Amino acid sequence: MNDLEEFIKNVKFSKHCKFCEGIDDSIEDPKHHPSYEITKKCNLNCIFCYSRVAERSKTVPEPGYYGEMNPKVITISQYGEPFASGEKEVARIIDELRKIFGEVRIDIQTNGTYDLKILDGRADIVMISISAGKREKYAEICGVDAFPKVLENLKKVSGFAYTIVRTVYLPGINDSELVDIAKIAAEVDELFIQPVSVYRENLPSLNRLDFDRAESIYDFIKSAFSVSEIANIRLPGCFLKNLKAFLENYDFQELKFVKRNVFGDYPAIRRKRLFVL
Repeated sequence: MNDLEEFIKNVKFSKHCKFCEGIDDSIEDPKHHPSYEITKKCNLNCIFCYSRVAERSKTVPEPGYYGEMNPKVITISQYGEPFASGEKEVARIIDELRKIFGEVRIDIQTNGTYDLKILDGRADIVMISISAGKREKYAEICGVDAFPKVLENLKKVSGFAYTIVRTVYLPGINDSELVDIAKIAAEVDELFIQPVSVYRENLPSLNRLDFDRAESIYDFIKSAFSVSEIANIRLPGCFLKNLKAFLENYDFQELKFVKRNVFGDYPAIRRKRLFVL
């Protein structure tokens, strides 16, 4: 068994993926975690953003809770930047969800550009999106020069919550940044690397994306492995489940020829909205 095979055997899925339907083979039509959507707004303009595409296609969800009434995890949120609604609003929503659901795990997705101290004692997992390792590249990918603020907030959050650096892998755009991203993530709990999904509306801003490599499962795994000695690398649970199922039936070398469909449909939440706080 070579080093890459060993990495695949031992790499874990992100803690965020625990309890997600996507890692459960018994569920025929798996969905993401239940979520509370606070706002459609965002102060960044990331070149790969699916929320922006959803807003244009009018599939972006209205504010509210999407899921069942016995969740193990609630994500805040899958669309928009929650803190664009204000720190007090984020705190209010979490506090109200706690009143309804008790000790449910609260995972918050944020770009990390706002003051996050309000999450101390409220959020269990904080995922901060960082898809660049240098200030100039961050501004290029995200459209805003906020890199120093994000690093400052990352350090603060890691002092009170399980902290994840969430990176979208963009071969041809940010693959040269992976080492620097991993060094940043070495100071927190995990580096969660996700393969990019391309929406056709974003093609003009992704003109430098290497589509052949973006489609390659082998390239994605190899790139994640390349920084595995620097940070605690985690991969999407649904991705790992399917990868390991493939390797149970095919030789490892066949993985070099496996492609993923890099293009996504219009993004939309597949759960019903039950209430608004």
